[in-house]
Amino acid sequence: MKKLFSFLLLLSMLLLGASCGSRYHQPDVRAKRKLSIYPDYTNVTLPWNIAPTNFEILHKGEAYQTEIGIVGRDADILVQSAQPTVEIDETAWHQLLKTAAGQAIFFRISVKEAGKWVVYPSITNRISRDAIDSFLVYRLIYPGYELWHEMGIYQRNLTSFEQTPIVENKDFNRQCVNCHSFNHNDAQQAMLHVRGKDGGTLIYRHGRVEKVASKADALPNGLTYPAWHPNGKLIAFSTNEIQQFFHSAGKKTIEVADLAADLVVYDVEHHRVQTFSAIGLPTHAETFPAWSPNGRQLYFCRARMPQSRLALDSMRYDLCRVTFDAQKMKFGNVETIYPASKFHRSASFPVVSPDGNFVVFTLSDYGNFSIWHPESDLWMLNVRTGECRELKAVNSPNVDSWHGFSASGKWMVLSSKRLNGGWAQPWFTHFDSKTGQATKPFVLPQKTPRFYDGFLKTYNRPELITTPLKAGQQLLRAIPIEATPLTIDCAKH
Repeated sequence: MKKLFSFLLLLSMLLLGASCGSRYHQPDVRAKRKLSIYPDYTNVTLPWNIAPTNFEILHKGEAYQTEIGIVGRDADILVQSAQPTVEIDETAWHQLLKTAAGQAIFFRISVKEAGKWVVYPSITNRISRDAIDSFLVYRLIYPGYELWHEMGIYQRNLTSFEQTPIVENKDFNRQCVNCHSFNHNDAQQAMLHVRGKDGGTLIYRHGRVEKVASKADALPNGLTYPAWHPNGKLIAFSTNEIQQFFHSAGKKTIEVADLAADLVVYDVEHHRVQTFSAIGLPTHAETFPAWSPNGRQLYFCRARMPQSRLALDSMRYDLCRVTFDAQKMKFGNVETIYPASKFHRSASFPVVSPDGNFVVFTLSDYGNFSIWHPESDLWMLNVRTGECRELKAVNSPNVDSWHGFSASGKWMVLSSKRLNGGWAQPWFTHFDSKTGQATKPFVLPQKTPRFYDGFLKTYNRPELITTPLKAGQQLLRAIPIEATPLTIDCAKH
């Protein structure tokens, strides 16, 4: 029996080495300290359906060997190279992760140094049984405003490295496209804005695209930040009059401020916009709507308008909530559920978990343009208890801003500039819907580990969807057509 076991073990090692065209190198020396890798895929929780987490070994050597497998078992994957880059075979990776779901995997790295193979302590990561939504949609744009003419909306297959364009503005006269949104991760219910001579709002439902006007005489500021109602028939919008400010010094070189902002509800089927006195106070700015999963509450951010338009650092937004009756199209009384302004902080981007138990939002020093605020972090409100706390495991010393949940509520994607401070990338964290605890985030895997070093565009507004959006050509064809005008019904309670 022992001979049979030894033979099978030897055979497996030979096959392992043969799969990479090289023989396995036994370690000559065992080091005590761990190696660092880039990106930092260490001590993170990964979904079992994620693309390979290719990385670079941050250590000089003559040659490199990386074994990958389930903790407590032999390695399943062997990667050998004269370079420190570790590119993992996709098929072998997915086979391993399916088996490893609910367990931990290891990266065991050996480096050839002065003719001897030195093996370092294993790097480990947890593999969750919870799959992540298979696609991520984002806008790619340069992180300033002087090159905004080159942008597009793209989707990435998270199980592989495939990125495909949905719309690129080179196909419609370099006009701006922004604020893509989906109804609870559903690619069959989507919308986006086009800004420019063909401006309007494109709404995709039931397999067809409709273009509606974004503005009207009675709605001069236009439809801005969206939030789909769960019934798919209504979309809450903020209507913002926005001004950009540019600073010649300091870390916050660009600032965007509301000169006016109210909330409205758009009836998709009847092209009617309803304004409401409860969420349209002239003395306040209301923005960033977000529905509860049952559609009975609308969360948003509200700030008192400053006396001077130059008082940017005194404008701070509280997190608010108001009840809503979709049949009667009626709101209740507004309540402040987190008074951020009392703590000299400002709330933005509220997102409600799919079970309705948590609201995750961004907290910064002032204003609502947190994507340019290095101090911005993610915080979480427990709806049942009212407790509000920082998501410390998720945050970094740099910008942590836009975020969203997967359809299951088990994963979150966030936009963070922690890699270099200038460009935002999508990062993912596993979320425990019972405790509200989140894990250390990991960056969107790329085939080339050093991809982000040379990629000069920001991933803007990353949104998870369960299936691919296949309406790209329909959206493009709808851009030049005349928009359906809006009907404005004013000032209900």
